[in-house]
Amino acid sequence: MAQFWVVGGEHTGTKSGQALGRRERWIGPFGDYELAREEWQRRSSNGAKARSAARYRIEHIDPDSPPPCTD
Repeated sequence: MAQFWVVGGEHTGTKSGQALGRRERWIGPFGDYELAREEWQRRSSNGAKARSAARYRIEHIDPDSPPPCTD
């Protein structure tokens, strides 16, 4: 069964790829994309001007599929 996660958090700046703290937060799992999208939107647009360095994305994990090739 596929799972959807909202991943992200505050970054050191609007152009920085480095998350504040040790790592990004994984929020979920959500059973379908729409629920994950609602959470992503809530976190991405909540106080956007005050938190312009916050970045989130949706990750899809399907345990029934093999992992992608990393060669």
